[in-house]
Amino acid sequence: MSQEAAHIQVEMRSDPRYLCGARELVSQVARRVGFDDLGCARLALAVDEALANVIRHGYQSQTDRPIWISIWPLRDDAGEPTGLKVVIEDEAKHVDVEHIKSRDLDDVRPGGLGVHIIREVMDEARYEKRDGRGMRLTLIKYIDASRGGGKAQEDGNA
Repeated sequence: MSQEAAHIQVEMRSDPRYLCGARELVSQVARRVGFDDLGCARLALAVDEALANVIRHGYQSQTDRPIWISIWPLRDDAGEPTGLKVVIEDEAKHVDVEHIKSRDLDDVRPGGLGVHIIREVMDEARYEKRDGRGMRLTLIKYIDASRGGGKAQEDGNA
């Protein structure tokens, strides 16, 4: 994909009260691109989990730190929508991407499943360090489930 500017870019504060707005934004954009109700809900859930992880783990629950959400519709050569790309960036401390893992699913307790949910829902999920400070999570979901099946590709970063 070219380095085309995001079609939508939002800066939000790391306040959990704003997660509902981010979920609604992603869900409604996904609907306009062509995802069905379940696809919209799954995309919104993955973004919500990613943002909650930034707030809780990256910013240690500080409510005044910046988070950027950028959204691109994906299109084929004929211009038809094929999916959605969402990039979430922050200024939190760098994390070794090898240590971004879900907890063991046999460990039954509340919480700790955000990374697992993201990988199950998305076709691609790539964590990387930003230049200087912060992290970047690139999420891609295709409308046609046969193009990825809903499990993030394991490219060493997701």
